[in-house]
Amino acid sequence: MPASHRNRVGAILGLVGACALGTAQSAHAQSSVTLYGIVDGSILYTSKTLNATTGQNAGHQYSFTDSGLSGSRFGLRGAEDLGGSMRAIFELESGISIANGAFSNSNGNAFGRQAWVGVDSRYGTVKAGLQFSPFFLAVYDFDPREMSYFGSGLITYLNNVYVTGLFNPNGISYTSPEIAGLQGSAMMALGGTAGNFQAGRQYSASLRYHLGTLTVDAALYSGNAGGSAASIAIPSVVEFDGRALGASYVFNNLTVKASYVQYKVAGSFNDRVYSGGASYRITPALNVDAGVWVTRDGNNSSNNSILASAGVDYSLSKATVVYGQAGFVTNHGAMHTGLSVNNALNEVTGTTAGVNIGMRHMF
Repeated sequence: MPASHRNRVGAILGLVGACALGTAQSAHAQSSVTLYGIVDGSILYTSKTLNATTGQNAGHQYSFTDSGLSGSRFGLRGAEDLGGSMRAIFELESGISIANGAFSNSNGNAFGRQAWVGVDSRYGTVKAGLQFSPFFLAVYDFDPREMSYFGSGLITYLNNVYVTGLFNPNGISYTSPEIAGLQGSAMMALGGTAGNFQAGRQYSASLRYHLGTLTVDAALYSGNAGGSAASIAIPSVVEFDGRALGASYVFNNLTVKASYVQYKVAGSFNDRVYSGGASYRITPALNVDAGVWVTRDGNNSSNNSILASAGVDYSLSKATVVYGQAGFVTNHGAMHTGLSVNNALNEVTGTTAGVNIGMRHMF
């Protein structure tokens, strides 16, 4: 091939390559992927410890505890602009333990907290995959201590149904935009068992009303045992019906919250949890909060517990917080409400006190 012809061909191919590269860079500019996470570790003391074998008190404990305030995790979150106010979105989130590096604070799988893909637009958001249920999100929103891993409504949630409704495999959900202060959300999780649609089937819905600094939310959950979720490392197939009603109101730096949550487990208990509390931001860096959770079994009134706790956290920076928490729980009958998600999820009959201090870093 003559040199002049080769030069012309090379110029054309170079131009095509440049255009293709420019197009790829333009498309890439319309999408984003973010790596994020939380690393949280603390020291925990409890005056009593439940012996899981005997059910008796095994004595007090001092322990290093992963996730004293928030669950340690890392994840990837992404979005791509599809045009017309639509975005493709996804999230992959893994729970970890900084105590030993193992999977934790999840359903036991590599991305056992969230693993979903969806579309977001002005008409609402659709997600498909492992995700939180509207019921759990409503309970989370109205917890006075924001579901701390020590002394909060997360303890009573896990005590009742463990991770069912929290990590939902095979889920398909829709969340509407807010219209006149109202926003609805619904989720159906398919059981995945051929020939048996009801095995492992789970559904949940919530309706929220927002007016100024007042928010009111009602939610429900219904789940069946069995299905493919029964084979996950930490199964999420407790058969139960859940109902929740909560409200919050913000007065400048003070936020007040109250809620009622029912966990009706098939063939077992029918727990009603009444909670209330508040948080107050003293300075931009310093925050205090406190809450009380009263649990009563509707099937047997002798089964009841009272959990009370308070916490203070101080921001060393936008990403790093040091914190201290203290609380007690009193159990009667067959109730075994604990103080901490990790290392003290269940406690003995009688009163147990505990203290938790630690540090959390977010990235």
